[in-house]
Amino acid sequence: MLTSVAAHADPDTDEQGIDAALSEAIDAYIEAEEALNTAESRQDELKDGIKETKKSIKNLTSEVNDFAVAAYLNGGIPSAMSVLAVGDPTSAIDGLSTLSYLGDQSGAKLQELIDAQGTLEAEELALEDEIEAAADALDDIKDARDAAAAAIAADGTGNSPGPQGGNARVPDAAPRNPDGSWPYESCSVSDPTTGGCITARTDHALKQAIMAGFDRYTKCYRSAEDGGEHPRGRACDFSVDVGGFRGYAAGDAKVYGDNLAYWFVQNADLLGVKYVIWFNEIWEPAMGGWRHYPGCGGSSPSCDHTDHVHLSML
Repeated sequence: MLTSVAAHADPDTDEQGIDAALSEAIDAYIEAEEALNTAESRQDELKDGIKETKKSIKNLTSEVNDFAVAAYLNGGIPSAMSVLAVGDPTSAIDGLSTLSYLGDQSGAKLQELIDAQGTLEAEELALEDEIEAAADALDDIKDARDAAAAAIAADGTGNSPGPQGGNARVPDAAPRNPDGSWPYESCSVSDPTTGGCITARTDHALKQAIMAGFDRYTKCYRSAEDGGEHPRGRACDFSVDVGGFRGYAAGDAKVYGDNLAYWFVQNADLLGVKYVIWFNEIWEPAMGGWRHYPGCGGSSPSCDHTDHVHLSML
């Protein structure tokens, strides 16, 4: 793992601006997501309304036909046959030539329902356009949000205390195959922490961790001679200190590491976590819990993982 390095300078106003940009981007994303959800909910409600309207029209059409038959058998409205001959209620009304029938309550109700159906269908089309626009806006805002998170990863001087306990933001789920499996991903995404490469899933986990408040200092890609998951772009080391890897964690740094390790474990299925190492312990999904990780027997914070949380991805 990474060795300790000299601490960077304290965060400056530029870094505070990066943090503010991320916060604003997350807020904008949440608002855009809510707008899309609202539009989709309205569309679902509207479809239910159209379904009920069509059902009512079908029932009323049968009643109108019964009325027309009765009128015809009694020598009434000459145009009653036009009602019987046309299955479509709109055409039926257009074909009627007598005011007596149009003034009938059934005819008026039928016209009302036809008008209502037309209004609903027109609104549905408008909502489809609204949903499409909201989805496009959400994609754009997501890109801005991720770019802000990447800027923090590249800056490497974050000073967030990190969420306490289990109150960190739940991450967005990483993409899966239609059958629920994880897609194979090569080391093809630019790593904002080193300039090397990482997989898309690793990039997603890194940005989601930053958005959850874990933004102190991270390094992901390492050259092939280091071995392990890092050269494959499938691992990141999250320092528990600001600006670099400073050594054995205590106090606030230990709490930060505990929170981050807990967050990765709790959200492993959403992110695609392979395993997590922290403070001489390792967690894998199949184990159902943590077990001892020997490291270097206390001789190296880097090797023992007492200065950073190691994340490996599927």
